[in-house]
Amino acid sequence: MRSLGLGAALIVALWSCAAWPQNSAAQETAHRTAVLAHLPPDAAQRVFGSEATPAAGPPEAIGAYERGCLEGAVALPADGPNWQVMRPSRNRAWGHPALIALLEHVALKLPGAAHWPGLLIGDIAQPRGGPMLTGHGSHQIGLDADIWLTPMPSRRLSPAERDEMSATDLVAADGNEVDDAWTPQHGRLVEALASEPAVARIFVNPAIKRTLCHEAGTDRAWLTKIRPWWGHNDHIHIRLSCPAGQTECRNQTPPPPGDGCGKELNWWFTPEARHPPRAPAKPLLLADLPPACARLVAAP
Repeated sequence: MRSLGLGAALIVALWSCAAWPQNSAAQETAHRTAVLAHLPPDAAQRVFGSEATPAAGPPEAIGAYERGCLEGAVALPADGPNWQVMRPSRNRAWGHPALIALLEHVALKLPGAAHWPGLLIGDIAQPRGGPMLTGHGSHQIGLDADIWLTPMPSRRLSPAERDEMSATDLVAADGNEVDDAWTPQHGRLVEALASEPAVARIFVNPAIKRTLCHEAGTDRAWLTKIRPWWGHNDHIHIRLSCPAGQTECRNQTPPPPGDGCGKELNWWFTPEARHPPRAPAKPLLLADLPPACARLVAAP
């Protein structure tokens, strides 16, 4: 059996990220209420999920992507020249300044580089990072962001529209290929993001990775960063490397060399991959996070 390098609880948590951008504000409220009812008082999800403001201090990504927190977070503005923040009621548009700067920079380049009109940006992180009550196992240190595979419309969406509209599902019902909604511009979007040196990984649906492998030309180095993961039918998940000087930040092991378009990709279409373990997720406690996170969440 293929080793995934993650515990069953984390697998379940990351799987739940797959369709999360489609959930409406009303669905999320119901889900959060149900989750809270079953969490112990010292659950990190409960503590960090209740924080509405960032912790003051120099920007610091603390810990690992799936077990950490964030000091000195800044919020991506709800509207920019080439982006709009989705699901504003979640208050998850906070990130490390390095990630926020990259999103703003890339958004301005995309119309020319990828013929992409602009970004619809989903979850980044909570004001102080940390585990979320719903939707993600990572996104904890302000270096992860979800980007919808729906082109930004030519008008500004209302807050209600941003909370309720669904992202565009690009994967066929059988999970083997992309559907008719896929365009060459989607591929250019992913390539443009992967070409940014600070981006360490981009998680996509295996069917999307397969399509990118087929459509890529002779310059295939960027495909190394494109990592298949369950779900991600309607959005991609970009992950930055730890910024320079962030001594508390823990990078993920770099992807293996090569374009990842051979046997490694084929595994994702096997019954073993399509039916991963679905053990009940165990909530993270504050004691499971780096010690600095307990101090951070207790700060004014």
